[in-house]
Amino acid sequence: MKNDARTARPRRLAFALTAAAILVGGCASVEPNNPRDPWEGYNRGMFAFNDAVDGAILKPIAYAYRDLTPKPARTCISNVFGNLNDMWSALNSFLQGRQHDFFNTLGRVLFNSTMGLGGCIDVASMNGAYAIPNDLGTTLGVWGMGSGPYFVLPFLGPSTVRDTTATVTSVATISPRTPIFAINNVPVRNTLLGIWVVDAREGLLDADEIVNRTALDRYSFIRDAYLQRRDALVNQRTGGQDSVPDYADDELPDYSDPEPAAK
Repeated sequence: MKNDARTARPRRLAFALTAAAILVGGCASVEPNNPRDPWEGYNRGMFAFNDAVDGAILKPIAYAYRDLTPKPARTCISNVFGNLNDMWSALNSFLQGRQHDFFNTLGRVLFNSTMGLGGCIDVASMNGAYAIPNDLGTTLGVWGMGSGPYFVLPFLGPSTVRDTTATVTSVATISPRTPIFAINNVPVRNTLLGIWVVDAREGLLDADEIVNRTALDRYSFIRDAYLQRRDALVNQRTGGQDSVPDYADDELPDYSDPEPAAK
């Protein structure tokens, strides 16, 4: 019985991967219906492959992690990794010439790393200094590089040619995971990388359930949402249209009540 239990999951995974491989080949002839997604046939196949791997491995582990790990511990772990992401965001804000965002994010890192016990507690957000998301893909967009076609990466999911270039460059040079890769103790390093992956996947569980409930076509829904968000991040920093709100201004609108009109 134990041997059957041990071999059941590998058999399910092998079946899922085989089915996904068939879908990759079968979707290669799909006609693209979005000008920004000329490789839709391949992308749909890779999307199905990623879904199969996720459903067989990552999603069950993420749910088990949520069920077995107390919420304060999960929050602490997520905040620590978020602190590493803030360091990466600060660097990209500097590269984009956004000094206000750079100093705000650098202040978040210093505040959370000290008063927040190494980033475990997000003290900065508690005091109104919220995270400013930024990455190398956005930086390349600010520098004038077009997004290029939509592209689904194996295991990593939605991307574009520009964001894929940023991902490869980050892995080869510096990224939010660089401090983890610098650890010489291999078991500790691999454990931290595994926790980072599980924490990231657990953070997407609620969004995944919303997509499953509302989207008629999961692939199109995720693709369009990804492209719109990436465009908005670049437009915000270049002053283009359809940008997300810019919270970096020093002065805030005056919401006080107007003086009563004289009788």
